[in-house]
Amino acid sequence: MMYTVLLPAAGSGKRMGAGQNKLFLELRQIPILIHTLRVFEQDSKCKSIVLAVKKEEQTFIEQMLIKHHITKVVAITEGGAERQHSVYACLKSSPDQGIVLVHDAARPFIKQVVIHQLVQTAEESGAAVAAVRAKDTMKKVENGIIQETVDRESLWVIQTPQAFQYALLEKAERLADKDCFLGTDEAMLVERLGEQVHIVESTYDNVKMTTKEDLLLGEVILNKHKQGD
Repeated sequence: MMYTVLLPAAGSGKRMGAGQNKLFLELRQIPILIHTLRVFEQDSKCKSIVLAVKKEEQTFIEQMLIKHHITKVVAITEGGAERQHSVYACLKSSPDQGIVLVHDAARPFIKQVVIHQLVQTAEESGAAVAAVRAKDTMKKVENGIIQETVDRESLWVIQTPQAFQYALLEKAERLADKDCFLGTDEAMLVERLGEQVHIVESTYDNVKMTTKEDLLLGEVILNKHKQGD
């Protein structure tokens, strides 16, 4: 099953303290954005890529795509004030109305096997998200005081990609926009419709490059992947 991936790439890098879009920071002399794009560029099941970017960064990103031979980007749209708005802009610019994946552009280590399982699950059931099991003891806290210990067996840490049938995500995004509702991820918007969202187990390597420490971790993961793990 073929798919289209939507990549919101209009961030700022404030938590990274980079003074620029964190996606332009490099791991082994290659921008994080390109590392992420290559995952989908090299996947034969990826039909197309749609990017949402800052207007002032579009020319620079277009030049980056040419330099690194990224050919599957079929549309570049202007990102919104919030990630959700950027995703909706990507969705409206998507040429494909089959299965669409939403992926954080700062997650360059997603594995192809997870992507394909997400696509298959979304095709069968409508919606699926990548996630890993919570490893630490989890506490519910109010005003700095522990209220209870939560059973971590039922807790998952949600990642991206998140995969959807186009019509389902379009409806969820449209209603959220109409209601001025801002969710924490696309799955939350679909949950508002009363629809089930399935979990596909991912890997702990699928980290989001958010802080300077994550860049160090990224180097470790690249080394591990180079060794064939």
